[in-house]
Amino acid sequence: MVSDADVVDFSQIGRHKATALTILAVAALYYATARLGLLQQLVRGQVTPLWPPTGIAVAALLLFGARVWPGIAVGALAVNISIGPTVPSVLAIVVGNTFAPICSYLLLNRAGFHNGLDRLQDALALVFLGALAPMLISATIGSSTLLLSGVLPASGFWPTWSVWWTGDAMGVLVVTPFLLVVRWARWPRGVSAMIWVEAAALAACTLTVTLLATNAGSSSLLFLVFPFLIWASFRFERAGAAPCALGVSTLAILASGRMTGPFAHQDLLTNMVTLQAFNGTVSLTALLLTAVVTERNRTHGEIERLCAQLSDAVAHQNDGSRRGTPPDA
Repeated sequence: MVSDADVVDFSQIGRHKATALTILAVAALYYATARLGLLQQLVRGQVTPLWPPTGIAVAALLLFGARVWPGIAVGALAVNISIGPTVPSVLAIVVGNTFAPICSYLLLNRAGFHNGLDRLQDALALVFLGALAPMLISATIGSSTLLLSGVLPASGFWPTWSVWWTGDAMGVLVVTPFLLVVRWARWPRGVSAMIWVEAAALAACTLTVTLLATNAGSSSLLFLVFPFLIWASFRFERAGAAPCALGVSTLAILASGRMTGPFAHQDLLTNMVTLQAFNGTVSLTALLLTAVVTERNRTHGEIERLCAQLSDAVAHQNDGSRRGTPPDA
């Protein structure tokens, strides 16, 4: 006969096993996306304007809780151990890469963040409390570590810091919303063919305009993408806005890494300021518009539900009056 204690032990083992597998999955995704991010490195083979692992780390913490933080640390250690100057420097960088997403998670929890990104305050919280502010920690720790270890000259501190901060912040702004949307996304059923045609047209237009803008010489052309972000937000809400923002930001980052188009003939710090301003505006526009549209649609649905209830109550009252019975009978 199996006792109650044995059942509890088995359930605890199952929970621990699931947690361990989740931690390993987070570490593996962190490492794999870090190797992709390093293809665009701009400083010393390890500082890149897009660091997807940070977005994965924040999304994992939001979805699975603080218990998965060892996966972030293990992934960061596996990446940095082969490119860091010294073991103490690697450990310091790993601390910064782990602590910054944890701070994002704690700040977002404190602000009452919803993973559905269905409120205006959620969009604002993700931008300022999830991306811009906490990533100052990783950028400062990482750049200071490289400076103190002697592999970075004093003149290179601020350009390196700007690339580091841009990469981590962009990872949260473009990757985290996409992962949160993918988690609840389901294949739509009963959608007309015209909706699919419109979605394909949106994707093609966004890609074409972004490619043209990132290969043109003027940075003002970058803002031609915003009508398409607005289109995606109003017509497809989160399912359309998040992928569009991810695609636009990725193409802009690739252009900045090649220093082509609007990023040509500029120094590294200027390019990072331009890139951060552009991608921050892209993410903020997509997140805010999507939140506003989602709130509007939710309010519209609630009004329709209340009107239906009121109509049923009036119809019930009229039926009772015709039968000569009191309304409350």
